[in-house]
Amino acid sequence: MTKMEKEKVILAGCQLTDDTEQFLYSMQELKSLIETAQGESLAMITQKRERIHPGTYIGKGKVEELKRLEEELEPDLIIFNGELSPSQIRNLSAEFSARVIDRTQLILDIFARRARSREGQLQVELAQLQYLLPRLSGQGTALSRLGGGIGTRGPGETKLESDRRHIRRRIDEIKRQLHTIVHHRERYRSRRKKNRAFQIALVGYTNAGKSTLFNRLTAADSLEENQLFATLDPLTRKLVLPSGYQAILTDTVGFIQDLPTTLVAAFRSTLEEVSEADLLLHVVDSANPDLMQHQETVRSLLEQLEMDHLPELTVYNKRDIQHEEFVPSSASANILISAVNEADRLKLKEVIERMIREQMTSYNGRIPASAGKLLAQLKTETIVDSILFDEEEQVYRVKGFAFKDHPIAGEISKYI
Repeated sequence: MTKMEKEKVILAGCQLTDDTEQFLYSMQELKSLIETAQGESLAMITQKRERIHPGTYIGKGKVEELKRLEEELEPDLIIFNGELSPSQIRNLSAEFSARVIDRTQLILDIFARRARSREGQLQVELAQLQYLLPRLSGQGTALSRLGGGIGTRGPGETKLESDRRHIRRRIDEIKRQLHTIVHHRERYRSRRKKNRAFQIALVGYTNAGKSTLFNRLTAADSLEENQLFATLDPLTRKLVLPSGYQAILTDTVGFIQDLPTTLVAAFRSTLEEVSEADLLLHVVDSANPDLMQHQETVRSLLEQLEMDHLPELTVYNKRDIQHEEFVPSSASANILISAVNEADRLKLKEVIERMIREQMTSYNGRIPASAGKLLAQLKTETIVDSILFDEEEQVYRVKGFAFKDHPIAGEISKYI
């Protein structure tokens, strides 16, 4: 999209706390979200209030000021840094010529652009429809694009009622489709569980560098961009650790402050990949001045998703450009790296391997030279410390660590 085609936007925010720095950061984040959505920010208007105005979000005086600014700059959109109620959207839309949307709609729009898999697209559509349903009245929204035609209206049914029925029907249809996809994924997961593959999930605030790290660790081609929400669909790849042991690594959607509740609900099934993890790699951008707030946001979302009990390694990323006041603040184990530095990535793999080893049990086996397949399996499915060939007995003396409940543990026990 060329610069000329970008939608022009005025940002509006309401500060409810005394934390001005945090509020301004939130407004800057809104600006970044607008850039990610291919918009161009023209101006920013803010107000400090004790509480949100129930009718217009900001006070009447600010609405007048915003009207004058709209006349002067002629924006396409006015975006509010919060979630607007149906009545607030209705009242504000009546005041302005530009379209009025809120932070939630903006995030949903970005997700809609980013979703590449069928599941991701369905989940975004579901979240959009659930957001739209209570906000239909007064918008005059024609929803013919959702399907319909002859036979969809009852006698005397209004356009609004018909639209609502369309949406509810589509929501039910999406839920059915998602249920099928989730069922398929559960089958894959149970197969992985049966094989006792060690699962690692990358989580973190959006734009912390998860996809860059994921790509460098697994040689995958996840989308890498210096933008918010560059990754939406979870990707899973094999991660080979220094000993040759193979774990499974999953890249997930980035978290963000005030992530719309409809989206948290919609992506719960996607994030089930995370709930099955044996280890969370919580990636934090050490170059960001607001990293403490980012960590808190991720923690509280993990709590909402009931995933805060999982073992965790905090990976402070972007060591090469870290913030001058950066101090590691994680209570869990942590490491400072740059995802683009090979030596740092090796150091991270060693720490991961050490953490996996702590969950395993040691073994000392005498594997016959004829059991080549088992030897190959030991190298990828257990952490092998040493292999020595005993010529006299024609056996390999193998020392290492394995999971007690891994199918291979039974094979090893035959040769101890």
